[in-house]
Amino acid sequence: MLTLPKHFRTIWISDVHLGTRGCKAEFLLDFLRHTESDYLYLVGDIVDGWRLRRSWYWAQSHNDVIQKVLRKARKGTKVIYVPGNHDEWLRDYTELQLGGVWLLEEVVHVTADGRKLLVLHGDAFDGVVRYAKWLALLGDWAYTVVLQLNHYFNMVRRRFGYPYWSLSAYLKGRVKNAVEFVSNFAAAIADEARKRGVDGIVCGHIHQAEMRTIAGVLYCNDGDWVESCTALVEHQDGRLEILRWAELRALDPLAPRVAKTRELVTVGADAP
Repeated sequence: MLTLPKHFRTIWISDVHLGTRGCKAEFLLDFLRHTESDYLYLVGDIVDGWRLRRSWYWAQSHNDVIQKVLRKARKGTKVIYVPGNHDEWLRDYTELQLGGVWLLEEVVHVTADGRKLLVLHGDAFDGVVRYAKWLALLGDWAYTVVLQLNHYFNMVRRRFGYPYWSLSAYLKGRVKNAVEFVSNFAAAIADEARKRGVDGIVCGHIHQAEMRTIAGVLYCNDGDWVESCTALVEHQDGRLEILRWAELRALDPLAPRVAKTRELVTVGADAP
């Protein structure tokens, strides 16, 4: 039995990639049903326009995620959508409010304990996306292939009694260029926060949840909802934490339909 607050001051999520088969929309729905917040930041790549332009895929659960977010906005949650590179068409509509959701290129969030955090997706600090989009598209295709291989690889592991193991996460952690890219990305984006005179930065883009201090600047990456199923949350006192939802709920990555989950007790309210 797990216990955690139901109502956070702030929640940040990114890289959901609605419109792709790899999206864990059912897991995200489970998260959204069990949590509330005063602020909800959607930090880019919520909808994957790159993939939808190539082939159409849109499950009912993807529509349910959109409806759940809009319902939260109607009920008083301040929802801010900061577009990323996969949903970059929305950048033409920033500074507008659509369905109660504010579209902003970037925003500064002030925590309960007074820290200023710059919130942006992060693709502007990815040289491949900025200067060689064809290579970024090729990388996106390769990532999709690895995810598919990962699925079948883990089905075989399960048959032999082994637990789930992420092939793509392993490759990202072991391939030298990938490690250097993640390190350079974090350093570059932290340097931008320093130049802006803020205390920290919240981003997504690289699908690797992390929270650490880089040269005096707090670097927070809220991860993704394709593999890690993570969110960054702010507690009422300003404390920040990364929630690894699939682990907290013992969700099965090979069967994203939320059927059998560990019982979750929310603090201060009845479970929905």
